[in-house]
Amino acid sequence: MRSAVTDDEIQSYRERGFVVIPDLLDPAELDRWRKTVDHAVSARASLSVPGHASADDPNAFAQLSEEQQQAARYYQKIFTQRVNLWQTDEGVKSLMFEQDLPRLAADLAGVDGLRIWHDQALIKGPYGNPTSFHLDNPYWSFHSADAISVWVALDDATLENGCLCYVAGSHLPPLYDNVNIGPEIGAIFAVHSEWKKLPIVHCPVPAGGAVFHNGLVCHGAGANLTHGYRRAMTCAYMPDGSTFNGLQNVLTDEQVARLRIGDLLSDEAQNPLVFSRRLT
Repeated sequence: MRSAVTDDEIQSYRERGFVVIPDLLDPAELDRWRKTVDHAVSARASLSVPGHASADDPNAFAQLSEEQQQAARYYQKIFTQRVNLWQTDEGVKSLMFEQDLPRLAADLAGVDGLRIWHDQALIKGPYGNPTSFHLDNPYWSFHSADAISVWVALDDATLENGCLCYVAGSHLPPLYDNVNIGPEIGAIFAVHSEWKKLPIVHCPVPAGGAVFHNGLVCHGAGANLTHGYRRAMTCAYMPDGSTFNGLQNVLTDEQVARLRIGDLLSDEAQNPLVFSRRLT
């Protein structure tokens, strides 16, 4: 795995809000990641989709309005998700706890420590719907202009199968107004009309490569217009020292009940510290 980022990559990340690292994994590492993630996804019995009702859960689904049911069906056809696989699969845990990955993220973001917010397998199946433009960090239980995610391509991510695309520079200044991921691809531009002047950059990534992006950069992904799958494994990182903002997201009811707005999010069982300059 790449163990360092260049000054140019750091500058590009901070100016545009994202950077492509095409050679993150070597072939042997890519094979390990594919086998590990495939095993963990298969072992997870049910979908984990924070903030979205599943069309596969008839009881919860029946409680939704017709409009909400339609949105849930659309969402199910964007991609298959499995969240926090590191908590249930030792192989994924070993991938997420490798020091080089969060070190690269911390160097790009310019922070001294990172905790896992959540990992997330994202599998866009054949003919999968596009992913509408959105921000990440406003969904989460903390607010930070330095939150960062890594998106590791397990298959070639191309224009044809739905590679990521970014509104370059939309993370500056930090803004938190967001929209849900739904059938209106450009709904967020009604909220942030100023972003219509910024360039949209498509980011094809070869298998074994990755994109690192800021939690407040606007991004989406195209439809999968192929017969194959577009697999990716991601991890969202929370800067060490972040505090609770009142949103539940991936936290359990019991965890939220113990928290007050402003409390430090430092539970090692939920958000382990995976990189700290003080400890290296």
